[in-house]
Formats: sequence, C-alpha cells, structure tokens
Amino acid sequence: MIRVLLVDDQPLIRAGLRMLCDAEADLTVVGEAENGRDAVTLAARLAPDVIVMDLRMPGVDGITATGRILAERPGARIVVLTTFGDDDHLYPALTAGACGFLLKDAPPVELLDGIRRAAAGDSPFSQDVLQRLVRRAVAARVDQPRPVAGLTARERDVLELVAEGLSNTEIADRLHIGVTTVKTHITSLMTKTDSPNRVRLALFARGG
Repeated sequence: MIRVLLVDDQPLIRAGLRMLCDAEADLTVVGEAENGRDAVTLAARLAPDVIVMDLRMPGVDGITATGRILAERPGARIVVLTTFGDDDHLYPALTAGACGFLLKDAPPVELLDGIRRAAAGDSPFSQDVLQRLVRRAVAARVDQPRPVAGLTARERDVLELVAEGLSNTEIADRLHIGVTTVKTHITSLMTKTDSPNRVRLALFARGG
C-alpha cells in the first residue's frame, strides 16, 4: 500500500485527489495539508511514501516546504503538482529536491501513475513540464553539463528518450529491453554526465 500525503490550499483539489487515490487498491491517503507549514509537520509525523505538493500556498509555500521536508527526511518522495503557467516556480522546486512534476489538469491515469512511479523510486515528469524545464535551463545556462565521451550507443538511445520525457517503462517498451536494464543505463548516464536527476540528463541531451 502506497501512503500518500496531499498538500494543496484548495479543498476541491484535495478532495478530487483523495477520491482518485481512494478508488485505487494500492493507494491510501494518510493526511491532507492546506499549507506548507502543516505539510512539514504531517510529513514528519506520518512518514508518507509520496507527498503530492502544490507550489503556491499562503504562508509557507511548496518550494520552502519541500526543502524543509527533505532536510528532515532526505529520502522523501515529493511530486509537485503545477499549472501550465507556473514556470517561474518549476526550477526552484527542482533545486529544492522535488522528484517529479505533474500538471494539475493531467488525466487521472497520469496522476495516479506518477504517484506510483515516485513511490517506486522513479521521477515522474509530465512531458510538457520536462520540456519547459529543459528550455528554461538552456536559456538561462543553468548548470549546463559539458559533453563527455564514453557513452555507449544504448546509453545514447536511453538519453534521447529521457529528453523526450518518457518513463522507465516507456523507454523499456520503446527499446525492447527490461526496466531494470533501463535503470542501470540511467544510473550510468547520471554518473558519466554528473547529472543528479532526469532534468539534468535531458538538459545534457539537448545541450551536449
């Protein structure tokens, strides 16, 4: 059972997410918070597997809350829910340690899949969000990785698909390899490119 903490200042959003999760046999909502301060408190008390985090909230916002939660629980899995026009908050949330970004108006199946992927250690990104993060980082020249030698042909295949925003399962299906093999390639790519997450890998692919 995946234990989920919902954090959003809009009761309607929280209610909708709770209904989605409660309808799934493997998900359970263990708590709700309407601001970042309460999110930090509940995350420490409830130790959820995945925290679904809004960014814009009164008082302590989602970015600050993400940083505080991860300072206390470095292994916490925090998935940001964002709106299409919230680009200014995306990169700061990534820097704070969010493991994934999903759009609030994404199809329910994508939101549920994102929660499951985060719990499994993956980094769920809506493809549109990933592309916007990469474009923004390239434009600002933020920590753009330098090209490196030594990537295998298969690693380059995987890297290209990461840049397209595909999940590990989707990459495995596209390349006809196992998900474990994909994870191995991604771990190797992160080491070779000095990239701490999938966005930096995608940035490497676009800039290198």
